Amino acid sequence: MKLRRVVMFSLFAAICVAANAADRKFIVKPRSGDLKGLPFSDGVLVGNTLYIAGHIGLDAKTGQPPASAEDEARNVMEGVKQTVESAGLTMDDLVSLQIFCTDLKLYETFNGVYRSYFHGDFPARAFIGVDKLIRGGRYEVMGIAIKRQ
Repeated sequence: MKLRRVVMFSLFAAICVAANAADRKFIVKPRSGDLKGLPFSDGVLVGNTLYIAGHIGLDAKTGQPPASAEDEARNVMEGVKQTVESAGLTMDDLVSLQIFCTDLKLYETFNGVYRSYFHGDFPARAFIGVDKLIRGGRYEVMGIAIKRQ
């Protein structure tokens, strides 16, 4: 009887793991030029939870950071929004964000743009100072969203 329970529990656990693996949706936005072959997804939806990869706010035409830190903040938040909406969620489904920034003096500049992307409560958040970001960006944003029921 004990062996039967162990076998049944093991079978149940294996089915749950297989079901979770099959429920993954990989979000990859169209990329051009040297960005096409990058080895990551913009987001991965597992059940109702979206894991959002780091986004940077480069100018789509030049591939460079915009001259204005405010424009770059808007670009990066638009990129996050596109990924969130591609998964069928909204910005208000975000529960946690991490913002990496190369200059902590840009905190208020980023916040001015950031506030406009939410309606009501804000997600938990960290604003982290770093030395450098890839491709010369000022900001990189990553996070987690959970679809509201």
